Amino acid sequence: MKNIFRDAGHLLRPTLVLLAGIGIFLVIRSAVIPEAFGKYGHYRPGALDAIRALPVNYAGQSDCLVCHDSQAEARSKGKHARVTCEACHGPQSKHAADPGSVVPQKLDIANLCRLCHEKDSAKPPTFPQVITADHSQGISCDTCHQPHQPKP
Repeated sequence: MKNIFRDAGHLLRPTLVLLAGIGIFLVIRSAVIPEAFGKYGHYRPGALDAIRALPVNYAGQSDCLVCHDSQAEARSKGKHARVTCEACHGPQSKHAADPGSVVPQKLDIANLCRLCHEKDSAKPPTFPQVITADHSQGISCDTCHQPHQPKP
């Protein structure tokens, strides 16, 4: 009867290592994952509060129009009439709060235009698309197109 477990050591050691690994995993998991996680499915309810606590980066269209009404007028007559200012110019709340000392960075026009207008079969065929390498041969888009009224 004594010899039954004599050769079981090769099974017992990996089993103990596996159980120790599972135990360590569960301890770390309970320390890392917030308590509320999973309460409403694969979602952490506290995420909304954390997001609300972040500072607002976007000024909003109305703040841009206070000072930049001539650009807004030109844009309203062009193809980009429904595109908000900050969709291209980025978050501008700091500039809107203190326009004299916070100057927005110059836009990288070639990359900015490409983000929306690069040829892609997933886009509707009526949406203006180009293969930028063939279309411009490296010339910046604003050489021929005015961003607020892009027709050449």
